[in-house]
Amino acid sequence: MSSSTEPRRRAQDPGATPTTSHASASPSSPAVPAATGAPDGTGARERFLAGVRSGRWLRPVLLANLVAEVVIVITGGVVRLTGSGLGCPDWPTCADGSVTPVVHQAEGFHKYIEFGNRLLTGPVGLLAVAALLAVVLLRPPRPRLRVVALLPVLGVLVQAVVGGITVHTDLSPITVSAHFLISMALIAVSTLLYLRAGEGDGDPRPVVPPAVRTLAVALSATTAAVLVVGTVVTGSGPHSGDADQPARYGFDPRTVSWLHADLVLLLVGLLVGLLVALHVAPSTPTARRRAWWVLGVVLVQGLIGYVQYATDLPVVLVALHMLGACLLVVAVTALWTSLRERTDAGVVVPSR
Repeated sequence: MSSSTEPRRRAQDPGATPTTSHASASPSSPAVPAATGAPDGTGARERFLAGVRSGRWLRPVLLANLVAEVVIVITGGVVRLTGSGLGCPDWPTCADGSVTPVVHQAEGFHKYIEFGNRLLTGPVGLLAVAALLAVVLLRPPRPRLRVVALLPVLGVLVQAVVGGITVHTDLSPITVSAHFLISMALIAVSTLLYLRAGEGDGDPRPVVPPAVRTLAVALSATTAAVLVVGTVVTGSGPHSGDADQPARYGFDPRTVSWLHADLVLLLVGLLVGLLVALHVAPSTPTARRRAWWVLGVVLVQGLIGYVQYATDLPVVLVALHMLGACLLVVAVTALWTSLRERTDAGVVVPSR
């Protein structure tokens, strides 16, 4: 009995070693080779593209683009604060037809500071292009987001041209101010792009009453005025960008500083009014939280501004004030986007 059931047990036992018949080992039935990975990396490339199309890499790329826009403002401030604006007296070359600094330049160490800032334009431009490609490759496509993603690329190109004009006009305060204000616009657009990536592509729907939106418009306009007058204050002070022949607006620094401070006080008043309105009228927790963030940035900026004015504008405080201006633009833009919402069931929104 046991001998008759043994073959059946072996056939049912998955761990048993199979026997090979002469028919199965015939030359007409060649063995199938084991599957191997693609040696040319096609599989890895396809997985990467699938991640890009799904939006897995979208928000990290957009955040890197935003950070790069802020960093180049700070390095540009270092150029100005060290008097290195004409460290490379030519554009697009640095000096004597050379793209890089030359040893015998009269500008000394200033040439390396200015050239280093110019080099950063490359990574900033590449990140802007990467952000655009990350949006273009999304599936399903998001046409509205593509329009926003194109703006940083165009802005970097405009900045390169304005930078060249600034050098050829020997750091005219008008072009230097324009250079800074375009950077602020690029930070605002990059912030908007980052936040829009987490929304749908439907039409915006307000989440606050019209009166609150009116206050937000006034707040944004006053923020822009604070930035514009801030460039005039800097252009009227000691940090014009060139150590040997400073180019200034010619305004009384004390008078324009007071005007700048008055606008900041107006900004604080509008912000307090907006905060009260957001807590009284219908709104969202996100809008209220972001309004408090704006207030925090404004108060720190005001403190730095008054201290630097009272201490004759030390370069460290001026640099921190420029960083604060960047953060103010980010915060106000984030607040603005929280006053409306976009939904679209047909759009895959990347996780935050």
